Amino acid sequence: MSAPAIRFRKMNGLGNAFAILDARETGVNLPMDAIRTLGGRDGIGFDQLITIEPSRNGVDARMRIHNRDGGEVEACGNATRCVGWILMGESGGKSATIETAAGLLKAFDTGTPDMISVDMGKPRFGWQEIPLAEPFHDTRAIELQIGPIDAPILHSPSAVNIGNPHAIFWVDDVDAYDLERFGPLLEHHPIFPERANISLARVESRTALTVRTWERGVGLTRACGTAACASAVAAMRKGFCDREVTVTLPGGPLTIAWRADDHVMMTGAIEFEFDGTIDPETFAWSASRKGAA
Repeated sequence: MSAPAIRFRKMNGLGNAFAILDARETGVNLPMDAIRTLGGRDGIGFDQLITIEPSRNGVDARMRIHNRDGGEVEACGNATRCVGWILMGESGGKSATIETAAGLLKAFDTGTPDMISVDMGKPRFGWQEIPLAEPFHDTRAIELQIGPIDAPILHSPSAVNIGNPHAIFWVDDVDAYDLERFGPLLEHHPIFPERANISLARVESRTALTVRTWERGVGLTRACGTAACASAVAAMRKGFCDREVTVTLPGGPLTIAWRADDHVMMTGAIEFEFDGTIDPETFAWSASRKGAA
């Protein structure tokens, strides 16, 4: 008897695209080459493959995250909003707790359709926590640059871990740099032993940032939730912004608040696109339904 088809939902958070598999009853473990194929232009097309599994800690579910290159990562804020939306839709509750490799994350119904908030936990700033390959006393600006020593193109990024390692370069125009060229070089720089997400950020006002991100294992992305959080808290640490800001990404805005208890709250829109099935033997896929989940 052939294995049953693998069901998935295609969703996105501000254009950050996901294929979400439900493995709570039947385990799913796609090989790396299948993830790469399904994530590409000729496949389902996603930035991350998300697998919902039974929780080992007694919470609503466990979420595993694989980037389009097949590598597994710790956290994804936009995906957490999408999975939270699914779980709250099933339970009828106003919140859902999700186990991830970065710890427990909690999603909340905002009362506005398709707008979900997530408690992303506490940011980490110590060089060993990010991690960096060498000590830096102050990670608000680390010694890293692209270009000539006397006239660097990009330099002195802020570094932070909020589920994933991030480096944020402060610029006057986020579109003035070839991030598709510099992103891979910086992602794989030896200073980042676990690689890093690379962002360009412009401070628009005390309550607004504009951010573009090269996401490790993905490339240029329309939206990276953890990068939005990392850029916001880095701006707040440097005194650029207040404790709540709107971060505008190519895919749209996220509201980021760094609360007095040190937790970072992220709020933004999600979208259900369609659901479908994947053949577990050939990895061929088909869409079966569009519209409301």
